[in-house]
Amino acid sequence: MKAFKAYDIRGEYGKDLNKEMVYRIGYFLPQILPMGNIFVGRDVRLSSDEMFDALADGLTDAGVNVTDAGLTTTPMVYWGTGKYDFDASVMITASHNPKNHNGLKISAKNVLPVGYDNGLQKLEALVDSDEKVIKKTKGTIRQLDMKPDYLAFLNQYKKDYSGLNLVIDYCNGMASLFANDLFGEKYFPLNEKADGTFPGHEPNPLDPVNQVQIKAAVKKHKADLGIIFDGDADRVMFIDEKGQFISPDLIIALFAHYFLKDTGKRERVVHDIRTSKAVGEYLAKFNTDVTIWRVGRAYGATKLREVNGIYGGELAGHYYFRDFYYSDSGLMASLIMLDIVDEFKKQGKTVSDLIHNISSYANTGEVNFRIERKQQAMDTVVSYFKEQETPTAYYDFDGYRLEFPEWWFNIRPSNTEPYLRFLAEAKSSKLLDEKTKQVYDILKTFID
Repeated sequence: MKAFKAYDIRGEYGKDLNKEMVYRIGYFLPQILPMGNIFVGRDVRLSSDEMFDALADGLTDAGVNVTDAGLTTTPMVYWGTGKYDFDASVMITASHNPKNHNGLKISAKNVLPVGYDNGLQKLEALVDSDEKVIKKTKGTIRQLDMKPDYLAFLNQYKKDYSGLNLVIDYCNGMASLFANDLFGEKYFPLNEKADGTFPGHEPNPLDPVNQVQIKAAVKKHKADLGIIFDGDADRVMFIDEKGQFISPDLIIALFAHYFLKDTGKRERVVHDIRTSKAVGEYLAKFNTDVTIWRVGRAYGATKLREVNGIYGGELAGHYYFRDFYYSDSGLMASLIMLDIVDEFKKQGKTVSDLIHNISSYANTGEVNFRIERKQQAMDTVVSYFKEQETPTAYYDFDGYRLEFPEWWFNIRPSNTEPYLRFLAEAKSSKLLDEKTKQVYDILKTFID
C-alpha cells in the first residue's frame, strides 16, 4: 500500500489514503500495539477532522479509549504520550507535504517510534487483508486540553529575548499555536495563522522556494535570526542575519554551547549518517562522544534512547532531546537556539560568525539520482573509491559513508522511491568538484 512509509503513514488524501482505510488502521492498530488508552492529536489540514473521526471510530470499535487532544503540534503528542503515560499515540499530519496530503505518525508506550520495521509492516498487512471487523464493547472518547501543561514545560527553556530582532515563519502550520505565548510580540511574524490551505507557501522549509519570504524579511528587518517551522512543528530551520539558510546539521554542533558547556559528565550526541564531518570535529572540543546512525525519527530517536544521549539531530532539521522523551521538537529547539544566539550577541558575535567557526567545508547538499539498480550502483561507487585509497572511517548502514583525510561521501537508497541520494564534502571546492565528477560519471551508467 502506497501510504505506508519507512517512518509513518502518509499520502494524498482520497487517493493513497481515505476514511475507510483510516478506520481499518484504527481498528487493527491494537493488534500491533497493546493498548487500552490512546492519545490522538491532529494538524489543521482540511482532511484532519474526517481522519480523526474515522480513526477514533476504528479504535473505539476495537474497545480502545481515545483521548482527543484536538489541534496540536506533533511534538505535543509525543510529550503528552510520555507525560500522561498513554499506551500509544497517533498524530494525524502529513508534516511538510502539500495541502492535499495527510497521514499518521504512530508511537508506542514511552514514546517509542513505530516505523515499518517494528509495526507498520504488520499493520499494513492487516489493513490490506480480508480480515473482517468484529466490533467489541465500544471504547470512549474524551477531550483533553494539554496546552497549559505543555506550555509550562516549554517555558522552562524560555529566556528574555528582548535584545534579539527576530523573523519567524510559521508556514501557516501548528507552531502558530504558541506564537504569542513563547515569542511575545517583539518580532516579525510570517504566515502566522494556522490554515490547512497553506496560503503563504507549502510547509516544507527545506525547499528553497519556501525560504524566499523569510530570507527577504530577515534582510528587510535587519534581524539577528530567522526561524522557520514545518507544518507540524517537529522540525525547525534557521536563517542567519545575512539572509542565508543554515544547513540544519550544523545546528547540532551549535547546540553544544547549551547542553555541553557546563557539564562535567561525559555525554553522547547522535547524528545521522549524512551530517557534516565538521559537526563531529566541533563536538570534539566538548566533553562528548558522537554516535552516527540512520536517517529518520524511527531510528534517530530510538538510538538516542539506546545510548542515553543528551541530544541528537539530523540534516532534515529534526532535533531530539533526552529531556523530551528522546523525541524531536521544533519549538524546544528554537528556544535553545535563541538562548545561544542571545548569549553570543552579547559578546558581539553574529549567527553567521558562529556557523563559519563550525564549518568551512565545501558541500554538495543531498543530490538525487533516479536509479532502479540502487544496490549495484552503490557498490560500484564504494568499490571504486576503496580501490583508490583506504578510508579513515567506513559505515555500511543506511547506504554507505566513506571518510578520507580530505573529503567524505554518503550514498544511500530512498526507502520509498527509485532514487539514490548522494552527499559529499571536501576541504576545497576544487577537490569536491573532482570527486563528485567521478561519482556522477559512475552513476550515469546506471540511469536508464
